[in-house]
Amino acid sequence: MNENVRIITDSGCDINPAVEEKYKDLLVIMPFELTINGKGYIDRKDFTNDEFFKILKENSEIPKHSQITPIRFEEKYRELYAEGVREIIVDVINAAGSQTYTSAVIAKMAVEEEHPDLKIYTVDSQNYSLGYGYPVVEACRKLQEGQSVESVVAYLEDWAKHIEAYIVGFELRHMKKSGRITAAASFLGELMGLKPIISLFAEKTEVVKKARGEKAAIAAAVEHMTARMIPGTPWNVITTTHPEHEKELIDQMTKKVGYGPAMVEPTGAVVSCNAGPEFVGILLRGPERD
Repeated sequence: MNENVRIITDSGCDINPAVEEKYKDLLVIMPFELTINGKGYIDRKDFTNDEFFKILKENSEIPKHSQITPIRFEEKYRELYAEGVREIIVDVINAAGSQTYTSAVIAKMAVEEEHPDLKIYTVDSQNYSLGYGYPVVEACRKLQEGQSVESVVAYLEDWAKHIEAYIVGFELRHMKKSGRITAAASFLGELMGLKPIISLFAEKTEVVKKARGEKAAIAAAVEHMTARMIPGTPWNVITTTHPEHEKELIDQMTKKVGYGPAMVEPTGAVVSCNAGPEFVGILLRGPERD
């Protein structure tokens, strides 16, 4: 493994802290800052996922998270350079939903000009949560195995062109209030007991299916997702506060595709700020986008 390489991502990746520790010599997770009822918090430091779900359910105010600024990226690049790092891969949250990727690029231009021997590769994940958390973990594994930085960057860029995320929404109040998931804001079927399956990737969100009740929604989601998913490729699940529905989805999906999820992790604060605590999410590899 090249000791002069690091991968930077952000705390929206929902990578398990134990996995972060495993790759601590390679992986840097920059935390988002959040504001809850006027008080500032640091993601992955000041609360657990369960504590944050409790905050969401008990407070009418929607917590807010700020982008990671160019200054913070510049500071991190310079810090790593001082430690002897000469190649940095940056793969962060969807640029369509956050200015964080733009911040990483602005900082890259400034710091590379100061240090011509430093190479920074920036990747727009085009997704959320394990949509980039999973390939970042795989990228760490590939680097540990001795693969080149260029091949790992190509892997991450290819993943970004294929990743698709789906939410089965059990309750949309929070999503509508946050206003960040536009498909939820326009969904009108709740009074009839309809549950939407919402796709989120690249620049758009849309309701791709709807069904009456949670079980029917899960079945409809599995039908849609398996039709989109490239056979034999990894799929991942993010959970919130519905263990029985989460298990049902995992069981049905596993039966349909013939193998289980690569990763199952609780949804972190960044996604929960916008999507709330009442959904299950699935991330898979679909057809390539332009």
